[in-house]
Order: sequence, then C-alpha cells, then structure tokens
Amino acid sequence: MAQLFPILTSLLLAGSPLAAEAQEFDATPHRADEHVNVDHSQMAMPGMDINGGEMKGIDHSSHTMPASTDSDKPGDATPPPVPTDIPAERYFAPDRMAASRAAMLKEMTFNTFALQVDQFEFRTGKGGDGFGWEGQAWYGGDIDRIVLASEGEGKFGERAERVELNAYWRHALDPWFNLQLGMRKDFRPDPQRTYALVGIEGLAPYWFELQGQLLVSNKGDIHARGKAGYTQRITQSLVIEPEAELDFAFQDVSSLKVGAGFERLEMGVRLRYERNRSLAPYVGINWERKLGETANLARAAGDDVSGVSAVFGVRAMF
Repeated sequence: MAQLFPILTSLLLAGSPLAAEAQEFDATPHRADEHVNVDHSQMAMPGMDINGGEMKGIDHSSHTMPASTDSDKPGDATPPPVPTDIPAERYFAPDRMAASRAAMLKEMTFNTFALQVDQFEFRTGKGGDGFGWEGQAWYGGDIDRIVLASEGEGKFGERAERVELNAYWRHALDPWFNLQLGMRKDFRPDPQRTYALVGIEGLAPYWFELQGQLLVSNKGDIHARGKAGYTQRITQSLVIEPEAELDFAFQDVSSLKVGAGFERLEMGVRLRYERNRSLAPYVGINWERKLGETANLARAAGDDVSGVSAVFGVRAMF
C-alpha cells in the first residue's frame, strides 16, 4: 500500500495544468552567464503594456497626494489664558495665603555689603617703579545699589598722578545692563575737579564687560570715558583678562594739560591664579599713552607720553 502512494501522486501531477505549462519551457540547461530569452508579454496581466513602458487600464488618480488644507498649516490662534488659580487656595484661608506670599517676597529681597578690589598692583618699567589700584564697595540688592568706586596710579617717591573717587546710584535696567547716576571727585591731577556723572555698565553679547560714562565738571568742561574687558578662563584656576580704557575731552582744558579729542588710552592684560577667588594673585603687562593734543602738551612740559610696565598684583573680594 505504501508503494502505491508515490505512483498515484505522479499520475495526478502529470495530468494537471501545471505540468502542461512546464512542458512549454525549454528544459535545456543554460550557463550562468547566458541570457535566456523569455517572452514576458505572455506573462503580463490583462490591460498592461510592458513593452511600451506603460501600464494601461489602471487608474492612478487614487494614488495622488491629497491637497494640503488649512489644518496642515501653522496657525495664529489666540493662546490659552495664563492660569491664575493657585491650588493651595483650595485648602488654605485667604489670609494665610497672603501672609505666605509676603514672607516669600521678603526672603527674595536682600541688602548686603561687598568690597571688591579688582587691581592692587606693583608696576615696574623704564620710567621707574610705581603702583596702581582699582576697586569698588557697594551696598544694596540686585536692583538698586549705592556704589563707591576708586582708581588711580602713581610712582613711588612722587605724588600720585591720578586719584579718582566715584559715588553713584546703580539701578538695573534689565538683567544685563545698569544705569549709573552720581558724581566723581578727582584729587589728582591738580587742580581738583568735581564732576556730575551719568553712565551705563553691563555685560554685552559674547560676555564682554562694557562701561561708558559722561562727565560734566563744576567748571563746565565735559569728558567721556569708555572701558571694555573680557574674562577668559583657561583652566579651573587660571584666568586671563585683557582690558582697555579710553578717555575723551570735548574741549581744551589747559589747567589740566588736556587737549580736545582723545586724551588717554590705557591697555593691559593680566593672568590670574584663582585657586581661592577671595584672594587671587596675578601678573601682567600694562601700557598707557597720551593721545592727540594732550600728548603735545605733555611733550611741551617734558613729561613722558607713553610707558609700558610689568605688573604684579592681587585681586580680592570680601
């Protein structure tokens, strides 16, 4: 019985349509690189013209992308209103909520005192050994402060060449810039001058620290000063800080040996070791030059017009 099953299977397949179609193909073996000519037109589906490269009789309109609608485009609908309800008000009385808000606002308001000495340095160069300083003390908060700032320079064994004291109110205009309103007193050079001061300071894009001041003296002469600096951290402890300061006079002031135009340019770069940021030593180079008519007046008086010096100092914060 087991031998009859293969025989019956062979007879059924021989009489089937599949066997008849298989006999139409050439059973001659071909090499792998030899092309077998096959008439594909006989294998085409009804309504398809393969030789012409087109498939006729098929409606492709149903396969096109749907046209965009207004719902696909970004809109300008009115945004939802900002929530004004506070979940805690559902559980606590209004007087307790008001007291809580007042306590929170009080904690966010602060006044403190700080002293920052940006430069306190020894300078040495061809013109002799000298000193320089720049710093400020302030009291207040993050919006309003009272600032007392000072800067100056001189040579050992001589009277200081420049001694300035600024007192002004500083008000935050935005998170980046502050307004300055106050006065400046110049104790050196002689004769002394007192100036009304208005200025702006802040942090510009790319982290440049800028300051500009306009000054009107009690004698009527007008001056301007601009400062720019940049702090670049090299490592966690090493910081390099280039800076520049430029003074401008709007008219001649013969008593101060100042000519109209740009009067003084000072540039420097300092490398600071900031392992302890409260007390950080530094080294650097400082260059100063009188400009324009002010330089001519200095030459006529026998004074140096420019000078460069190496600096060694310390930066402190308290």
